Amino acid sequence: MKHYIGVDHHKKFSYMTVMDERGKVVKEGRVANSQGAVNKFLGEKYREGTSAVLEAGRNWTVMHDWLEELVAEVVLAHPVKVRAIAEAKIKTDKIDAKILAHLLRSDLVPKAYVSDKETRKVKNILRQRMFFVKMLTMVKNRVHTIVDRHPDVIGDLVFSDLFGRQGIEWLKKAPFPKEDRKLLDEDIDIIEYLRGKISSSDQLVASLGKKDKRVELLMTIPGIGKFFALLIVNEIGDIGRFRNKNKFASYAGLVPSVYASGGRIVHGRIVKSGNKYLRWALIEAVWPAIKKDIDLEEVYQSLKMRKGANQAKVAIARRLSVIVYRVLSQQRPYYISSGRPHFSVAEAIH
Repeated sequence: MKHYIGVDHHKKFSYMTVMDERGKVVKEGRVANSQGAVNKFLGEKYREGTSAVLEAGRNWTVMHDWLEELVAEVVLAHPVKVRAIAEAKIKTDKIDAKILAHLLRSDLVPKAYVSDKETRKVKNILRQRMFFVKMLTMVKNRVHTIVDRHPDVIGDLVFSDLFGRQGIEWLKKAPFPKEDRKLLDEDIDIIEYLRGKISSSDQLVASLGKKDKRVELLMTIPGIGKFFALLIVNEIGDIGRFRNKNKFASYAGLVPSVYASGGRIVHGRIVKSGNKYLRWALIEAVWPAIKKDIDLEEVYQSLKMRKGANQAKVAIARRLSVIVYRVLSQQRPYYISSGRPHFSVAEAIH
């Protein structure tokens, strides 16, 4: 008889419910989060021909990989969609595990995409570098705030980049008041530390994706270098899992929220759901993209005049998502060797 296992996964333990084909619970209980404990709970009886399901939560990969070695099939459930299907006023680990088993038995689990183990390792490396870059940006913003408090100290700077070699040397020696001098010294130490970490990770990133044609294709898009190309490729996986450019933009979290009532439709800010790493990469690629592509710059300047800089930036990121979708799905570069677009922005987004 086939069995279905619902797993409500937590940090230190999981609650597991084993259900047979008729929907009868044949075993359930709280299990410590260790491979040995999971192995002992399932025994030999609930392995062959058994399917298991757990939600895509924090560190789901650990339990997923343990189960993958023990049972025939492991399904990763989309947590938001599961809640929409099986909303319950009474919520306990036992009930959650039972609901998951029922949904799996009835083939109603809204599945989430699961990357292979090697891709997950690469994603962790790239996400770590992205984390350092975001932290570096935060610290730079703090430095700008401190410096801007003292226009008399700034004077007429002879360099354009405050965080270039000359800028950092000036920051270290400039006569700021004692309290802000201390804050600046601490922030400069953090900047240099983070730059060292980013430089170290760059050496590892340089060795990745050398034989991946998708990375080469994405690097023909203005604003997308090696790191962004690697991040995008590994966050997407198979581009064929998206039916069209709109589905892909939604996955990237670059579509507006919609409020509809009484025949009136209002579009709000971009949705909070979606792949935050992919969204970050596409938004960060906007500035270098509009500097390199005159068509994108014209669109950006037009939108900026009408809607403001932030909305214009998100709109360009959305257009970049469409170009990414076209390039990967059609397997052709955005730029050809002569430097001219293989297809125009207008062609790419329609």
